[in-house]
Order: sequence, then structure tokens, then C-alpha cells
Amino acid sequence: MINHLPTAAQSELEILLQHHLGHTFPACAVTVIKDGQRVLDVVWGHVEDYPITEETLFDLASVTKLFTVTAFLSLVSAGKIGLHDPLIKVIPEFGSTSPRGMDGGQDPHTKIHLPTPPQLENQTVDPGQVTFWHLLTHTSGLPAWRDVFNAAGPAPTPPKQPERVPRAQRWEKGLAALCNYAFVWQPGEKVIYSDVGLMLLGEATARLAGAPLEKVIQVGVLNAAGLKSARFNPIRDWHFARAGIAPTENDPVWRKRRVWGEVHDENACGVGGIAGHAGLFADARDVARFGEAWLYEAETLFGIDPELAAEAQREQAETDGARRGLGFALKAHQDAAAGDHFSERTFGHTGFTGTSLWIDPENELIVACLTNRVYPGREKEGIHPFRRALHDLLAAGFN
Repeated sequence: MINHLPTAAQSELEILLQHHLGHTFPACAVTVIKDGQRVLDVVWGHVEDYPITEETLFDLASVTKLFTVTAFLSLVSAGKIGLHDPLIKVIPEFGSTSPRGMDGGQDPHTKIHLPTPPQLENQTVDPGQVTFWHLLTHTSGLPAWRDVFNAAGPAPTPPKQPERVPRAQRWEKGLAALCNYAFVWQPGEKVIYSDVGLMLLGEATARLAGAPLEKVIQVGVLNAAGLKSARFNPIRDWHFARAGIAPTENDPVWRKRRVWGEVHDENACGVGGIAGHAGLFADARDVARFGEAWLYEAETLFGIDPELAAEAQREQAETDGARRGLGFALKAHQDAAAGDHFSERTFGHTGFTGTSLWIDPENELIVACLTNRVYPGREKEGIHPFRRALHDLLAAGFN
């Protein structure tokens, strides 16, 4: 355990954690890197009968997207593809149904199909217009979420049991669905944060690299940055002990079990636990180390051209305060998950399970915060004010 916070800030941190621990989440791990040095590495809480340790793996949820984006941008730098090339150049079947209709999408929480807004009725989209830049900036016009897991097959078996449906078959069916969903907006017009788009980016990354996505990320990102804990399917594929993984939500409807050691996100789970938008597990130290690699060594470790790395961290698109770089979320101008005291150049991502990574280049400050806030249920409130308070406290304590 490392803790170089000033004494007063340590007391504030303990008060903050005690307010949320056992209510907002049962477990939390925080690693902070300041000026290239690890200055905070602490954990709190228990889950079931197991204490949280510095080696405990958390479900990263959408923080996984940054690893997919890193792998893809390395392929751009290698000249394999261009940012403004159309998606159909790599996934031609995405354009097989053209023009494509439009609808209101689907609510990711209730799973209810939403009505088509009047202004979109009778409109169509040419899927050939969608570029990789659109996917990276979440401006593709694709829906935020669709129930891909239902198209992919039945609920998977628990991770210690043999799977009854091969992963390749699940992904084949899921991809067919992804290539035919209606659009919810015209490409390039507004930011609509889309898991669908990142699932397609993951498939394109695998095809361009000529290897499965998990291998591309393992070799080109995890191994390159020296990340030893990060894994997809830690139990099924890597035989990790369940005691070393923070469990997430009880799923009484689809999987009919407590989700533990398998990805919480239904779509990632439904296609076999490996997808461009979710699926990775890691400890907080590795997530912070990944942020450090992006801040100081993106070219050396990942082969990403410095100009492209800089573009990834710059605002490319903005809608209603949602600022997007290339794959990265940028600090919002107000009510930001990164708090009020990180600089405007801060970039990173949050995850639905209660995870986050924020990188502040101006202050050379990196904060990885991992929780399992969905353990009490996905509707449990409190994670947003916790994140804001935590980042404000750390920014003040280390600047």
C-alpha cells in the first residue's frame, strides 16, 4: 500500500470512503500517479467473504473501449487504415442493407424499444457514409445500445462450466445483428455515445490485424505496456480464482445468478465475453499504468504517431456538453465525473460498473478508480457525486 496524500487529505478521503462504502459500492481500489510516480495505491472493502486486495480484478466495463481504441489507432499509425475510411472497407457486410431505416433505438436499462422521433420518420441512411472517425467520436448515428445478446444466443453457462455455444458462433450471430440495426441519427451530426459503434470497431480491429481481438489487445496493448493483471474472461479462459475478482450485479432475469468473474455487460457476455466496448478485467494499478503509458509513451509502447495521439486527446465533436476525442471522453465543462479541479485537457473514460480512468496532462496526474457499484443493483445512486468528490480531493491533495 502506498499513500503519500497529506494528512488532512487522508482524513477527508477516509470520510468520503466511509460515506459510500457499503452503500454506493462494497469495494473500491484507487491508484494515483503524479509526475511519473505512484503516490497512492489503496483499497477498501469486502465482497462476500473476501477482502479486497491490491491484486483484486474489477470489471472495467466501458473503460475497455480505451484498450480497443489504442489497438485500432496503432493500426492507423501503421498505415493499415485511415481515420476517414468507411467502415464498409473493412466490414463490407455492414453496407449490405442500404439504405438503412431509422428508429428511436432501445433503452439499455428497460430494454424497451423507443418510438421513432417525428423528424426521423421516413428518413434513411447510407451505411457506407459511416467512417472510423465517426465510430471513434460517437457521431456515427448508430444507436447507443441494442440487445445484441438476444440475437447472439442463449444465456451463457457460469464461467467454471463448459460453454454450450461456441464463442465464434455467438459472435457471428451478434455481428449479423450489428450490421443491420436501424440508425437513430444521420452520421456526423451529433454525439450519441454508442456501444454498437465500438463493438463494430473491435471487429474491424481484429480483421485489420488478422487476429482475434483479445490477442490483438493482449499483444499490442497489455503486453506492450507491461500490464499483467488485465484479461478478458479471467475465470473461463485464464482460470483466475473467483476470490480475487470483485463480483458485480445479481442477474435474476437473463443469467439467473450473481455475476462474478464474467463481464457484467449483457452484450459483451452474450457474444462470449470479448468485445470492443466491454469485457476487460484488471486491477487499479494496471489501469493507472495504462494511463501513464498514454501520457508519456504512446509512440514507444503502442506505435501511435505523436500527432495522432495528440488528436485523440483533442476535442473532435461535442453535443450538449458531451466532448469526445478519438475514442476518449474529454472532461465536461460542467458537472464532470473528473470533478472541477482537473484541467480542461483531461481525457479518459468511465465504466458503468463504477470504474474510471482520468489523465490530466497539464498536472501530470492520473487517477484510476475501480468500484463494483452495480453490486447492490444497477439503479443504485451515488457513484457520480463520489467520483466528483474523489477527483476534487485528489487534485487538491497532489497539486
